[in-house]
Amino acid sequence: MATNAALAAVKFAGGIYGNTYALIADGVESLLDVFASFLVFAGMRVAGRPPDASHPFGHGRAEPLAGFVGAGLVFITAALVASHAVHEIMHPHGKPHWATLILLIGVIVVKVRLFRAVKDVGDSTSSTALAVEAWHHWADALTSAAAFVGIAIALLGGARTIGADNWAALFACVVVVVNGIRMLHRATGEIMDSAVPTEVSNEVRAVAAAVPGVRALDKCRVRKSGISHLVDIQVRVDGNLTVRAGHDIAHAVKDALLSAPLGVTYVSVHIEPMD
Repeated sequence: MATNAALAAVKFAGGIYGNTYALIADGVESLLDVFASFLVFAGMRVAGRPPDASHPFGHGRAEPLAGFVGAGLVFITAALVASHAVHEIMHPHGKPHWATLILLIGVIVVKVRLFRAVKDVGDSTSSTALAVEAWHHWADALTSAAAFVGIAIALLGGARTIGADNWAALFACVVVVVNGIRMLHRATGEIMDSAVPTEVSNEVRAVAAAVPGVRALDKCRVRKSGISHLVDIQVRVDGNLTVRAGHDIAHAVKDALLSAPLGVTYVSVHIEPMD
């Protein structure tokens, strides 16, 4: 949040004094990214709360909800930037200052580093909100790169290309919208209980199948809630076992899944007899 706020201030100053709207548009996105980062932070704090009487399965859905709102902010940003870019194209301004190119190089480097750092954490924790946040940084890097190209063309092309930075801002909006759709799809999928990746389901099955006494597996349903996975699994055991023995196997399956490095926080095991 601090980095985005600082970048927004630098971009606004560079855009105003460097006479380029592409940089101001880039600053608008960074400013909204501050709010988006706050949403991610707040959403993850709520998602980390333990289950209670009102939320027996925990508060994990707060995390993709934050990602959903963050994706919406991406579309708002694109709309604002596009409308102002069109206005600037219809009412041309003077040539941008060459020093804005140096500023943009620094911005791109910072944003790419932030993208990689946040993406690594998002991947390691399977966090939808952090994944959206990482793509916010990537979108910002892309808009800055587009602004760089547009300003360079405006500086080198003379009077005929003086509005190239505004066209670059429009192009950046298209890229941002595409990324926004991708973010929205991921967040919506989690809210709607979309299937987890096959490899996650296979890992859950492998852990359960390795428990002594498990003869086979039937259904295995895994859904994501925040950075956690909730598992509903059917296990087949020897049909001649006592109820207590079957109960013990069910507990062993549950304990094995909870202790495995899969982020499982809830397990429901159904025992089926195998003749």
